[in-house]
Amino acid sequence: MQLLSVQKFAGAANQEFEISVGEAAMTVTLIEVKPLQRHAFPGMLREPFSLLFKSASPVILPQKMYRMQNPTVGSLSMFLVPVAQDGGAIVYEAVFN
Repeated sequence: MQLLSVQKFAGAANQEFEISVGEAAMTVTLIEVKPLQRHAFPGMLREPFSLLFKSASPVILPQKMYRMQNPTVGSLSMFLVPVAQDGGAIVYEAVFN
């Protein structure tokens, strides 16, 4: 299994990701790819980073693991947390450390 990095997602900025939600799917757009402050923890395998996704749907998904797909990044699972509302849109965050 390949370790995900900020560089892998940088090429997918402003692209849509499809989230599997049971029998349905929801589309979100990757609106921010941001490196986070590195902490001096022994054995860290990657630089920490966060991703922000925006959904036009008013449905708020609960925080949990979701299977996601994107042409640039491929298929992967991510823990998403709803963090803000922007008008009628919902913003979700995934943090990798």
